[in-house]
Parts: sequence; C-alpha cells; structure tokens
Amino acid sequence: MTDARPDPRTRPLPGPDPYAARLDRVLDHIHAHLEEDLSFDRMAEIACLSPWHWSRVYAAMRGETVVATIRRLRLQRAADRLANTGMAVAEVATRAGYGSADAFGRAFRDAYGMAPGAYRRAGSHAAFRAATQAADAAGFPVEIVALPARRLAAMPHHGDYMKIDHAMGRLISALGVQPGVRTRAEMIGVFLSDPGIGPVEALRSLACLPLEDGSAPPAPPLSAETLRGGDWARLRYAGPYADMPGAYRWLLGTWLPGSGREPADAPIFEAYLDDPRDTAPAALRTDIHLPLRALS
Repeated sequence: MTDARPDPRTRPLPGPDPYAARLDRVLDHIHAHLEEDLSFDRMAEIACLSPWHWSRVYAAMRGETVVATIRRLRLQRAADRLANTGMAVAEVATRAGYGSADAFGRAFRDAYGMAPGAYRRAGSHAAFRAATQAADAAGFPVEIVALPARRLAAMPHHGDYMKIDHAMGRLISALGVQPGVRTRAEMIGVFLSDPGIGPVEALRSLACLPLEDGSAPPAPPLSAETLRGGDWARLRYAGPYADMPGAYRWLLGTWLPGSGREPADAPIFEAYLDDPRDTAPAALRTDIHLPLRALS
C-alpha cells in the first residue's frame, strides 16, 4: 500500500510568490533556533525545496547566503550581550555557536572592527554612557525637524526589538503578493512598547515602508498605519544596532530634560539608512525620531 500523502516539495502554495513564503519559514526557524545546531537538510525541508538548490535560491532572493545570515544574526545577538549585559565573554562565544574564544574573537573582530572585550569597553554604547554620566546634553547633535504625516504599510512584530529585521523580511515578502500596494524604499521601525516594562515577549513594534500617493491600501497580514506629522527630535546614530539602548538613554534621560521640549503622545520611530547585509555594523546609520509637542 503506497503512502497517499502529498510530497511537500511538490505541493503548490497559494499566491503568486510561494518561494518568498517558503524562505520566510526558513527565517522563522533560524530565529527560533539561533543558539542551536542548525541543520541545512532540515532547512531544505522547511523550504519545501531540493537540498541541492534551496540555499542557492535563498542567496539569490535574500541577497546573502544562509550561512552569512546565521553568522550575522548570531554576532548581532553577541554584540547585544556584550554591550548590554554582564555575561562572560566565554559564555557569549558559546551561545553564538563558537567552540573557542579565539574563533569567536576573530569572527567578532572581522564583523565589528574590535575584539569582544574592547567592544564591551569602548563600543559606541560607551560614548553614550559617558555622555549620560556627565549629563552632557550637547554630547551628540540632535536636530528638530518638522515632518508631514505619512501613511505606512506595516507588518507587526512581537518580541525582542533586536529581531525586527525578521519582520522587515516578512513585510517585503507580503508586499510581493500585493502588486497594487506601492511603497517607497524607506525602511522604518515603529516601537509601541517600553522595553523597560514587562517581559521582552510582550514588546510590540511595526516594520514599515511608506506608501506612495495613490497606492492601494495593504491587506492582511499587513496593516495601514499613519505616522503623525509635526515636530520630531532626530538623533543620527552610527554604529551597531546592539549599542542603540545607550543612545536612547542619553536622548531621553539627558538631552530631553535640557531641551525645553515635551514629548508628544506618539511612539518613537527609527529610519534605517543602510542595509545590514552589505554594511559593516560600525557603519550602520539609523535616525532615531522622538515625537515632540508643538511649541505653544
């Protein structure tokens, strides 16, 4: 008696771009098991593609190899732990999948431009920490800008803000099957929760692209959102995403109290000016936008 179950590699998937959906499932798996041994055969099964070809399809569609994706995400998580926790470097290395501190040190130095210990002491987070401790409100340039209201196509993200790039990928995939939704190439993250309150699993944010004028509204799983118009304080941050909590502490705890301005009742957003797939972490530019009340 033959097995009547359909072969998942040949089963058709809904929508005009099933490959993007398959690769989204691979990324889901990578993010969920980043600190475990990741089997390439298992990822081929999840992609419902031949093990001979799936990784080439991934590289062609995602702009980097799956090996580069895994290495980048593991080192990004390691940088977050070095900058924002007291976890021992040896444990950071082990959780990043490296069998020795030397191998981890070489990989981290290649990506971040300094050894793990030096990064912990003197990464960009250290400059913001020093400015915060010195109450130096002029330590970094902040520009007050007036922005128009903008309509956004948004993909919801739940959990660690460091993983919002995952939602960005899913946003791009969803837009690929909604040809009437036209967007501009301006990646934006909107952060709806305070990371200092409650568990990280409860954090909510949105991965967004601005909609062009006259675009059709996005359909689920996307939503249409509006980014308020008005005054914003814009801090141009340059450096690894892992160091950004220090920039936020300085902006909210040092710059804002001395600015003479009040925050508006709206979420902070970030505009990402570079692609982490082809830009070194130290060179990544992010504009952090804090909403401000209008001057009376």
